[in-house]
Amino acid sequence: MQFTVSQDIIARPLQLVCSIVERRSTLPILSNILLRCHGQQLTMTSTDMELEMIATLPVAVEQEGETTVSARKLLDIVRALPANATISFQAEDNKSLVRAGKSRFSLATLPAADFPDSEGANYLDQLTVPQAALKDLLDETSFAMASQDVRYYLNGLLLEREGNTLRAVATDGHRLALGSIETAEKTNEKHSVIVPRKAILELGRLLGDVADEVTLAISPQQLKVELPDMHFTSKLIDGQFPNYERVLPVGGDKEVIAERDELKQALSRASILANDKHRSVKLNLSNNLLKATVTNQEQESAEEELAVEYSGPDLEIAFNNAYLLDLLNAIPDNKVKLLFTDENSSALITPNDPKFTRQYVVMPMRL
Repeated sequence: MQFTVSQDIIARPLQLVCSIVERRSTLPILSNILLRCHGQQLTMTSTDMELEMIATLPVAVEQEGETTVSARKLLDIVRALPANATISFQAEDNKSLVRAGKSRFSLATLPAADFPDSEGANYLDQLTVPQAALKDLLDETSFAMASQDVRYYLNGLLLEREGNTLRAVATDGHRLALGSIETAEKTNEKHSVIVPRKAILELGRLLGDVADEVTLAISPQQLKVELPDMHFTSKLIDGQFPNYERVLPVGGDKEVIAERDELKQALSRASILANDKHRSVKLNLSNNLLKATVTNQEQESAEEELAVEYSGPDLEIAFNNAYLLDLLNAIPDNKVKLLFTDENSSALITPNDPKFTRQYVVMPMRL
C-alpha cells in the first residue's frame, strides 16, 4: 500500500485514534493501529478490545492495501514533522517507510489480518443530537463518576432513553449528577446502558462545541457514536445502576439562591486551609447570609461570608468542599439554587434557571 497526505490533515485524527491505544499491551497487535487505503481515503483503526476508534480522511492513494504499524511511533513521527510537510507512506514485506522532505523512517509492521475485528451489534435505538449539546451533557455530569470503585457499575455513566429524552446520570455514592437533553427521535421503550468511564472521557475529547450533529446507536452490549469522519464504539458495563430517582431529595424546605461565581470563589479561598483528607467545609445559613468555615488539624481556620437569598431558619451543615466546587464548575447558570431539609439530609443543587435540566445531589458530612 502507498499513500501521500499533508501533516496538518493527518495529525489530529491520528492523535485521537492513538488516544485509546494501551502503552503496555500484552498483545503486540493492540499497540498498533490498522491503516487501510481504499479509493482516495485512508481509515485508521485502533482498539483496546473495549473501545474502538475509526478515523477516515482524504489522501492521495497510489496503491490500495492495509497494514498495521506502531501507534505511538507513527504519532511521534507525524507530530515531529513540520505542519506543511507532505508525508509519503509505503508498506511492503513487513516494513513500512515514512518519508517527508529529507526525513526517512523505517517501521516494522504486523499483518492486518491479525488485527481484531470489530464485533457487530443489534442496535435497539438510534438518535441524533447536536455535538455541543451532547458534550455539555457529558461534561456537566461525568465528573461525579466513580474511579476504580469495587462497585464496578459506578465506574461509568448511565445513559437512559425515554420518550424523546436522553438522560445522563453519574454517581460515586457520595454525590450524584443528573442531566437531560431533548431528541428529535422518540423511543417507545425505555433503554438504560452504563458506558465505561474511559469511553466517556474519550468522548469528551472527541466532541466539539459545534452544531454538527452526532449519531448515537445503543445496543445491550455496545454504544456506537458516529461523528463526521470518526466512528467510536464502546462495550458497556454489565450491571444494575442504582435507582437514582430514589436518591433525589424531596421536601427540601430551606431554599438558598446564590451567585454561582461568588460562591465558587468563596469556597475556593476557604479550601486553601482545608484538611487534605476530609476537605470539609461547614455552611451556616441565616437570614440572607451564608457563612463558609474551614478548619484544619493545625487549628487554622478560614471564614467566608456571602450575601444570598434566604429567609428560612438558621441551619448548620457540612459538605466535602471538593464536591461542591466540582458541581459549581459544571453548572451552566449564573445563579444556583440550593435546597436543604436538615443537617443530616442530602442537598439538592440546581441551576436557578429552570431551562437548565441539571440536578446535583451531595451527601452531608458529620459535623
